[in-house]
Formats: sequence, C-alpha cells, structure tokens
Amino acid sequence: MARSSASLHLPDSGVSTPAAAVTARSSTVRWRIFAIIFALTMVNLIDRVSLSIAMPTIAHEFELSPGLQGLILSSFFWAYALLQIPGGWLIDRFGPHRVIGWSTGLWGTFQVLAAFASGGLSLLFARVALGAAEAPLFPSGGKLISLWLAPSERSRGAVLMDSGSPLGVALGGLIIAYLIAVLDSWRLAFVIAGVATLVLAWVAHRYLRDDPASHPQVNAAELEKINAGRATAAAQAARLPVKGLGIARRSLCGLLIGRASWAMVYFGLLTWGPSYLAQARGFDIKGIGAATFVIFICGALGSLTGGFLCDSLIRRGVRRGMAVKGLLAFSGVIALGAFLLLPTLSHPLGAVALLCVTAFFLMWGSLYWSFPALLAAPARVGLIGGVMNMAGSTGGIAVPILVGVILQFTGGFAPVLGFFALCSALFVLATLLISLDVAQEVNHG
Repeated sequence: MARSSASLHLPDSGVSTPAAAVTARSSTVRWRIFAIIFALTMVNLIDRVSLSIAMPTIAHEFELSPGLQGLILSSFFWAYALLQIPGGWLIDRFGPHRVIGWSTGLWGTFQVLAAFASGGLSLLFARVALGAAEAPLFPSGGKLISLWLAPSERSRGAVLMDSGSPLGVALGGLIIAYLIAVLDSWRLAFVIAGVATLVLAWVAHRYLRDDPASHPQVNAAELEKINAGRATAAAQAARLPVKGLGIARRSLCGLLIGRASWAMVYFGLLTWGPSYLAQARGFDIKGIGAATFVIFICGALGSLTGGFLCDSLIRRGVRRGMAVKGLLAFSGVIALGAFLLLPTLSHPLGAVALLCVTAFFLMWGSLYWSFPALLAAPARVGLIGGVMNMAGSTGGIAVPILVGVILQFTGGFAPVLGFFALCSALFVLATLLISLDVAQEVNHG
C-alpha cells in the first residue's frame, strides 16, 4: 500500500504521522511478523526436541549410558550459551532480519547432518553445531519486539514469540515420534525436520524487515500504532549516555538468576520428560509422543494466556511491575506445588494431567521476553536479550547433566522432581528482584 514520503520515519524517531492518517484502516504487518517468529520458534523447538524423543531409540542403538545421554542432551547448549552475547551484539549491529535468515538456514542444515551420526561422539558434535546456529533466534525476536511493537503491546509480542516453544515441543513430540514409528528410522525423521526448517528460512528472509517504515505493506495508520508512546522515551533515551549493559545491577541479577532457574525446569522437562514418561510411567513411543503433545500444548496455551492477561491488567490500571512480576511469581508457586505433589500420584494419566497444569502456568515465564525492551536502553536491547538467554542456556546446559547424575546415583525420578521444585522456588525469589518502576518504562519505552 502506497504512503506519502511524509509518513516515512524510523520507529523510534518520535515523529508523528498526520492525524488524518490515523483514520485509515491500519495494516497488521507487525502481527504477521510475529506470526513468522512464532513459526520459527516452533520449528526451533521441534528440531531441539527431536533428540529427546529419539533418545530411547538412539541410546539402544549406540549403547549409551544415562550419564552419556545427559551429556549429549546437554551439548546443544554449550555453543548456544557461548554465542548468546556475540549473537546479541550482531543483532544490534546488523539487525535481526539478516541474523535470523542466516541462523535458520544453518540450523536446518545441521539438523539434516545429525541424521548421519554414527555414534555418540558424532551426534554430540552435530548437536553442538545445531546449538551454535540456533543461538541468535530468541534475542532477535526480543529486538523485533522493541522495533515493531508499542510498549502497550510488548507482553503480547513476547508470548506470541515464546509460545512457539511449547507448541514446538508438543508438535515435535507427536510428529517425531510418529515419523520414527512409521518410518522405523530416527534418521529420516531428522532429515524431514531439517528440510522443513530450510523452507521456513526462505520465508523469513523474504518477509521480515528491521524497520517498520521500510516494509512495503505497512501503512501510516499502523506506523502510528507502532510509535504510540515512543516520542518521550526516544527523546529521553537519546540524551542519556549508555554505560555497560545499560541496566540496573539488581534487576540484572534477578533477570539472570530467574531465567536460569526457570530454564532448569523447562529444559529439564524437555530433555528428560520423555524418559520420565517411559521409565517412571510406562509409556511406549506413541504414548510418549501423545503425552508430550498434550503437556506442551497446555504450555503454549498458558504462554498466550499469561501475555494477554498481563496486558489486560495493565490496561485496567495495574502497574506494569506488579502485573508482570505477580503473574510470574504465581506461576512459579504453582510449579513448585506441582512438583512436590507429582511423586504421590500413582496413575500415569493423573501424572500427565498434573504435568499439563504445570506446563500451563510454567509458560507464563514467556513474559521474560518483554524484559529486554522494558529494562534496557534501546541500543542494548539485543545484547540484554542475549545475556538473558545465555543465563537460560546455562541452565539448559546444566540440567540434563544434573538429572542424568541424579538418576545414575539414585535410580529414580523422585529426587529429580524435588530438584525441579527447588528451581521453581528460586525462580520466584529472583523474579521479585527485578525492578520495573515507572522511571525505567519512561526511559526505555
């Protein structure tokens, strides 16, 4: 749709579009952008969870011990964590559009190459490469939130992006388990997943843009919505020098510890959940796929519910800090209670039902992806997103190994569930340290 040159401007410039333009019907390109990001995060997690679903089969074929299985499941996060900060710098330097295109193409390629692993060592190397390629995706999404969404829409943008994660786990569990069962080959399942990723990389490259004003389908009315509430923030941010990471130390500590402890729970369920269902609850490969699907579908619904509920509370006058932190703390308390209750349930379907409730509330943690745009100076949003995701990735590195060690020494999952309860408590306490006062929101928009 054509626009006059007077309506073209950078998203943070603070220049208003003519009042008459606002009366036109707004385009919805920003939500299509986040529909693509949603699809990318969904496929991202399908590729990640494929190994967890296939691990019982692969462990039998390669004769892997529980400890070595944990090491391989953890290996994805080694390069993934190390490249979060460099990835965040690249995003701020070159823009999320370009970084997402290269990242998605590379991880699709490495997913295909994993199908040719001949043993535990080669599979480990393939997973390290996959982690390196996937590293910039979520920080890129966090940057797009700051570029494409007004402050009043960022909670919804955060959960639209992050809800692709549990949906990807849900669909990945179902699809990968089905492909392995039907094709009788985990290798072919990996190839199919990798090729699908390469197709999506092409779609993202064609449609995404870093600047809303440069997208050919964005009209002046949508630009007005995107820029709503930015003028004062942009003017003040331009006058303030940015030192270091541009975020208060207390909030940074809470952000890192909270994200790491949340990730210990989430990635613990993702990597060892299928084995828990098989060993502790007696599910076969199809039952594992079906149960994983239902559990993480509930997580996706919970993620969306948390984001829309948060923005609704803020529109009704609840302070942003109270709304975000209150919902996050409540979700952590629910997870804590669920993990303490789970060992007392004897029926497998009862355990799956409780895990569904746990996933629903746990995925309110998607609200964490609204923090970089709310806490950081505009020039540091990508970097803070990378730092935050590095903390989560560190939890992702540690938890598969720790669970493997706990299982090897105790021989059961009850201590593992107690460990997840402890992580949930730490998540609540750390989240309460984060400060989202009015001054920060004004300064960073």
